[in-house]
Amino acid sequence: MPNWEELHRRCMGCQKCALADTRTNVVFGKGPKDARVMFIGEGPGENEDLQGEPFVGRGGQLLDEMLSLVGLSREKNFYITNIVKCRPPRNRDPLNTEQDACIGYLWDQMELIHPRIVVCLGRIAAMRLIKPDYRITKEHGQWTEKGGVFYTAIYHPAALLRDPTKKPDTFVDLRAIRAKIREICPEVYQ
Repeated sequence: MPNWEELHRRCMGCQKCALADTRTNVVFGKGPKDARVMFIGEGPGENEDLQGEPFVGRGGQLLDEMLSLVGLSREKNFYITNIVKCRPPRNRDPLNTEQDACIGYLWDQMELIHPRIVVCLGRIAAMRLIKPDYRITKEHGQWTEKGGVFYTAIYHPAALLRDPTKKPDTFVDLRAIRAKIREICPEVYQ
């Protein structure tokens, strides 16, 4: 099991898939290394690739605003990352081969953090981490427990920008996430 510095160094130099050839920056993750809550998206977009930080574009700003309404902040009490750490061209969905090449970094991040709650941002992350046939429109906000970790999924912030009618469902899901945090890891809010 690598430590944080070793994992970060390995990830920054990764050449396991073709995404390494087109990236500007590897987007490793952001937040406290002892966070009980992790948010996991599918992959970096253009702004993330340029800045080397996850969810910093318009979608990330919307996500931060929504999460602040339920007392969550990437500076204080959650860690945020993606399944793939390099931007897929034209922000397309990451291919299974790209996910397979990169997923070990995520498993190591999770092993180091030991989250109690994992929130998948969008269907791609949910399909990889919850179940392969996950249907975001039907199953968002539902909880699954695996090995003592509680998983749920919400709409990806980019989907909310494209279709603001999904925002009310997302606020319901965020309130449920807040309730689950208070139930199983209340120290997040202290």
